[in-house]
This record gives sequence, structure tokens and C-alpha cells, in this order.
Amino acid sequence: QIDKYLYHMRLSDETLLEVSQRFEKEMEKGLGADTNPTASVKMLPTFVRSTPDGTEDGDFLALDLGGTNFRVLRVKVSDNGLRKVEMENQIYAIPEELMRGSGVQLFDHIAECLANFLDKLQIKDKKLPLGFTFSFPCHQTKLDESILVTWTKGFKCSSVEGRDVVSLLRKSIKKRGDFDIDIVAVVNDTVGTMMTCGYDDHNCEVGLIVGTGTNACYMEEMRHIDLVEGDEGRMCINMEWGAFGDDGVLNDIRTEFDREIDMGSLNPGKQLYEKMISGMYLGEIVRNILIDFTKRGLLFRGRISERLKTRGIFETKFLSQIESDCLALLQVRSILQHLGLESTCDDSIIVKEVCTVVARRAAQLCGAGMAAVVDKIRENRGLDFLKITVGVDGTLYKLHPQ
Repeated sequence: QIDKYLYHMRLSDETLLEVSQRFEKEMEKGLGADTNPTASVKMLPTFVRSTPDGTEDGDFLALDLGGTNFRVLRVKVSDNGLRKVEMENQIYAIPEELMRGSGVQLFDHIAECLANFLDKLQIKDKKLPLGFTFSFPCHQTKLDESILVTWTKGFKCSSVEGRDVVSLLRKSIKKRGDFDIDIVAVVNDTVGTMMTCGYDDHNCEVGLIVGTGTNACYMEEMRHIDLVEGDEGRMCINMEWGAFGDDGVLNDIRTEFDREIDMGSLNPGKQLYEKMISGMYLGEIVRNILIDFTKRGLLFRGRISERLKTRGIFETKFLSQIESDCLALLQVRSILQHLGLESTCDDSIIVKEVCTVVARRAAQLCGAGMAAVVDKIRENRGLDFLKITVGVDGTLYKLHPQ
């Protein structure tokens, strides 16, 4: 009976191949000058033209903003044949009200945390070069300018969309007047991941993030990038792949649960692929399925607790914990108890199965996208066989046991 309702969540190899082929078509649309304006996968040029070769050195600051926390780092890279990287970092929270407040408040907060970090390391008087990892869809025309196209992942700050985030940060720093830095580059987290991995592994030409949101980047041939002048060499493309399906191409594999999640989100109709894969949404999909099963009398003796009706109550970390549960379903039961649900052994088995199905589908869809990217690189280079490394980061990827 359970299988009957989870059937659409289980994707066959044929379906996944089909998804991969559709994905490649969407990539082509995003790269073409005529088709880009209406393409859902935007394939944004990053102006990063090569991966590291290991000879880099210097003293740098880095800011990383892309989720509910952001990090400030100081990175010392030395190339004396040893390739040494030293890092100090501090994580700062971004309160919920700042995620939905004004842009000025957000960037003032970032500048304040940066000042706090420089104080802590006693380097406020140094003018260090800073790299800014800003992980939202942005339109770039050069390395140190990035216009926010649209907020995602629960952010909704006013007066930032359509503006250059580097200027906004510079303004907030200047207003304080207690330190000065040189913002030299703004990159997406996928690009940062690819570059970091590429420092150690020269085969790394793809970056993938599976965390709060999901996205990927890869090195594309300049001759295929209509949006940038020139045909020589390569450039990293920030795909913004979370928006795959926003034009309806995934409608046949989206389920009623996916539609429910989308309608209840901050950005309905947007980032539909991301909503089937990333950490911000998986727990919510599970919660919706559990409610549906309970209404059908298949779970919890048909009784829905008030807590289970609360949006966001079933956190994705529970899903990770439940899937790594080797203790005879005890963990599942304690998590369900925490949600005010009295569960039998059968209930626990069903909940575990739901978590497994939702997570497996997410991983498979992510894999189908990655297959399309890697296959495109192989075709670009006219090879029968391609050896390539993908740099991966993100909390869901790191914390999920499977």
C-alpha cells in the first residue's frame, strides 16, 4: 500500500536518462545568445578563465555568504615547493529578520562581522585583498562586479536585486571608516569549491554544491559562450542549475508533494529542481508525505499531531539521522516522539522508508544533472573517454550518510 503512493518518487534508469538529456538541452539554451533570455538554466559567465596550478601565494581575506550562516576567513597561501595553506575562520549567524530586512542592514551586518574578525586577528591596519563568495544568481560583467538577479534559499532583502553586491559591501565598509580592504573578486560557492579542489587536483573542472540549495559550475569552451566576446580558451560557467524545470520540463516527474512544497515557499514556480534536491526542502517533502499517509490511515493510527502540521518542523538533519540509524529503529522513534508522534514499530519502518525514497530521489536527480555536465565537457573535447574530478561541498552532501 505504501509503495502505491511512493511509486512516483521512485525514478527508473530510463527516466533519469531522459532527465539528463533534457538537462543538456537546457544547458544549450542558456549558452545561446538568442535563447538565453527565456532559458530557465541561466548558464552565467563568471569571468574565471582557469583553475589554479598550485603556484599561487599571498595573504588574503575571504567572505562566504550563501545560507543561514556566513564565514569570514583569512587564508595564507605559500608556494615554496610545499604548497602550504593556512586558514583561520569565524562563522557568524545571519538572524532571520536580517534575511528579510533591507539590503543596507544585511551589508552593514557583514561589515560589522568583518571588523570584528580583523580586530580579533589584530590586522585592521592591513589592506588585504578580499575574495567574496556570494552564492545567489548574479549577472557578472567582470571579476569584481556582480549584479544580483534574484534572491533564493529564503533570503528576501529589499533593494539588492538588480544592484552590484560589491558596491553595496564597499559602501557599508566605507561608512564605518575603521578599516579598508580591496575586494578583488566575487564568485559563486560552486566556483570557490571547484577552485579549492583544483588547487590540489588538476583534473577538477566541475564544482557542485548540495547544501541548503544546490548548484554547479564547470569549465566551458569560450567558443560556446555567446554572451562573452572571444572564442579562445575556456571560462567557468555558473549554471544556476536549481532553476532547471522552471519552464515546465520536469512537470511529468514532479509529484503532488513537490507542488505542495513549491506553493508554500517564498518563491513559487522558481528553483523547482533545487526544491527536489536540496537540504532546505527535503524535510518538508517528508513531512508532507507523512501527513498524507496519516490522513489515509496508514500511519500513527490516523492521528495527526499539531506539531506535524507546523511547516519546517521536520528538519533535513532528522532525515540524515533516520537514514544512518542502525539502532533497531530507536532513533526514528525518539525523533517522532520529539514531534509529538506516538509511533509503533511499523510506523518507524514506514517513516524510514519515506526518508530513504525522498533522499535517494534527490541524489539520483542530482546525478542526472551531473551526468549531463560531464558528458557535455567530454563532447566539447571530442573525447570517447574523459577523466575528470568534481569538487563537492555543502551540508547535505557532507552530513547525509548515503
